[in-house]
Amino acid sequence: MATITPFLWFNDQAEQAMNFYLSVFEDGKVLNLSRYPAGAPLPEGTLMTAGFVLNGQEFVALNGGPAFGFNQAISFVVNCETQDELDYYWDKLAAGGQTHQCGWLADRFGVPWQIVPTALSRLLGDPDPAKAARVMQAMLPMAKIDIAALERAAAA
Repeated sequence: MATITPFLWFNDQAEQAMNFYLSVFEDGKVLNLSRYPAGAPLPEGTLMTAGFVLNGQEFVALNGGPAFGFNQAISFVVNCETQDELDYYWDKLAAGGQTHQCGWLADRFGVPWQIVPTALSRLLGDPDPAKAARVMQAMLPMAKIDIAALERAAAA
């Protein structure tokens, strides 16, 4: 069966990014590494590609030079059960990066992430449209999502 693997193009920071992600996600490991040989576009010995796994999801990282960059059109969603879990991933991945509203951030390598509570879809999908609207209005000004504030909005 065919699999889908996100392929991340970095200028020259693929190895640093991979090592950072492996430090953030407990269930991670390196699958393989390949390095540029002499005469390649980047210096000999520089990481060319790395295969790695984070929480069961395989990724490939490439040092491909400055031709492409990341943007918010594609992001990785980290679904969190608790505020402590959400705080952990938000604080780790946002460090040195940029935060945006509604749980979005770009890490220090420019890779976009959404750090969201699993409760969010339940609250926004509530059959009571007024309750869902209050939750939406509470969430919109947030950068890091506050689960208790969403719950309070739903109960109001």
